[in-house]
Amino acid sequence: MILQALNRYYERSKDMPREGWVRRGVDYVLVLDDQGQCINIEPIGELKKGKTVPRDLLVPAIGKQAMKHTNSGTDANLLWDNASFVLGTGNKGQGKLASFIATLRDWLGSTQDQGIQAVSRFCTHTQANPDSVPALIERFQLQETFEKRDPILVFRLVSDIEYVHTRPAVRAAYETALSNARTGSPLRGNCLVTGGTDVPLALNESVIKGVWGGQPAGCNIVSFNARAFESFGKRERNGENAPISQRASFAYTTALNHLLASRQRVQVGDTSTVFWAEEPHDLESALPDLFGEPPKDDPNRGTDALKAIYAAVQSGKFTLGDAQTRFHVLGLAPNAARIAIRFWETAPAIELAKRIRQHFEDIRIVHADYEPEHLSISALLKTCSRRKSDGSYDTPPNLGGEVFRAIMEGLPYPSSLLGLAVQRCRAEQAKKNERTGKPVHNVSYERAAVIKAYLNRLYRYSKQTKEQITVPLDLTITDPAYRLGRLFAVFERMQEAASERELNKTIRDAYFGSAMSTPRFVFPRLIRLNQHHLRDLKRARPKSAGYFDSLLREINDALSPPYAFPATFKLEEQGRFALGYYHQRQAFFSKSESTTDNQEESK
Repeated sequence: MILQALNRYYERSKDMPREGWVRRGVDYVLVLDDQGQCINIEPIGELKKGKTVPRDLLVPAIGKQAMKHTNSGTDANLLWDNASFVLGTGNKGQGKLASFIATLRDWLGSTQDQGIQAVSRFCTHTQANPDSVPALIERFQLQETFEKRDPILVFRLVSDIEYVHTRPAVRAAYETALSNARTGSPLRGNCLVTGGTDVPLALNESVIKGVWGGQPAGCNIVSFNARAFESFGKRERNGENAPISQRASFAYTTALNHLLASRQRVQVGDTSTVFWAEEPHDLESALPDLFGEPPKDDPNRGTDALKAIYAAVQSGKFTLGDAQTRFHVLGLAPNAARIAIRFWETAPAIELAKRIRQHFEDIRIVHADYEPEHLSISALLKTCSRRKSDGSYDTPPNLGGEVFRAIMEGLPYPSSLLGLAVQRCRAEQAKKNERTGKPVHNVSYERAAVIKAYLNRLYRYSKQTKEQITVPLDLTITDPAYRLGRLFAVFERMQEAASERELNKTIRDAYFGSAMSTPRFVFPRLIRLNQHHLRDLKRARPKSAGYFDSLLREINDALSPPYAFPATFKLEEQGRFALGYYHQRQAFFSKSESTTDNQEESK
């Protein structure tokens, strides 16, 4: 089903190369005269972000070497390749050049075209005079470039504008040779993707490039690397074991490579996620903005995309595409030389939009005005991970893919997500900013959003009767863990209000982790400490003392009995404790909390 959907996407797309062609980055053009003499070596790379990158060109694809060379040195491409094949440089250079000449002769040897003849003369002369290559490279001052890497080269006649491989006569001859090659394929059968019968079967799948963590030379989805994995009596590694026509194999691999190199791709942890629709659709451009990191020059892009999703769900219509258009989401992860399918989800576009909206509803929580409204998946994963000395994060490799899958399929988030978020809350209870030395919020906005989303989705999915956590502080929640989190926040705020100087160490630094896990052991001590803070407040700021005293009564009256502390809290209860603490802290400093501003006198 995945390959069929990719094949359909290729068939409806107008931007992807047709069968027998592929887009590859090209570095230089060898400009030849009619006699095959090299007149110039022109760089055609494009300057992007201060760095020169190869220019994408459509070039002939006569086999999987168009994406990946083997180590044999005998699998040259047609009319383009690395310098080692075109000029015979480097290891096995002469053998590679011979392969390049043989490929040109086998495919286009009978073509009476001026460009083909010039390329043939140039290669033949280079083969007979290998010492001419260093002089040629030095002549155009490219020694450093050719020593650092093996650039890709194409040809052009000095009298032409187009490249040799795009000359009309060359294209026509190549298309004819390609058709003859398909017709004369030694292996024919029924295609599992298209249902075609007695069609030429692909012996090997073209490689897939762009999967994060995969081999740079490319990986395969369909592959057999040992006889033990093959069906009995089947001779070909892929052809008979997984019969796919040459046309379909080219179509789905081209489509997947195109998606991996386009904006219709999001990297979440180790999972490379691509998405497409059966017809052009709003969601194809919206998903990278919704789940990826917003660009620095347009920080509101994610928020704008989220507003569009809310509007589409509310109205049931999209600006581009039908609400019932089938939408596909595919998660890929590296697995040695193969690609593992991490998840696959297909559903009507409106259904996926509802699931996406539900995710953002789940993570929505009160926050400061300067904090972003839109949270990417990367931001949620980073807040649950430890930042290492090199700036990276120790996020579990499969966590990102599992979170994305939960969003797309409307499932509960993975249980490890809550554990990691709570663990970071405890581990960073006394963390200070390395630059300023000021305390860092251990229950941050992103971390609170993760905990709220996990708990609410768990309760909704399992149909538990637990109270749903709201966006702002909810005074009606009587859950002991949530209430004790609020109580801890009040104790901390009273300590800050009672102190006339900046504290080096607060009760959060010393007691937060143990308070959220073993409250019976910690809270009696916190109550005794708070009596001293309340006494100092009554003496210096009686109005603030009255405000805090009434707030303590409101929180404790909901505990049954008052000041009753459970011996331990389970992981989910620790999450509710953290949310109660976060909500109460936000209420203290919210602009809308006028009561606090009036009652708690400014220092």
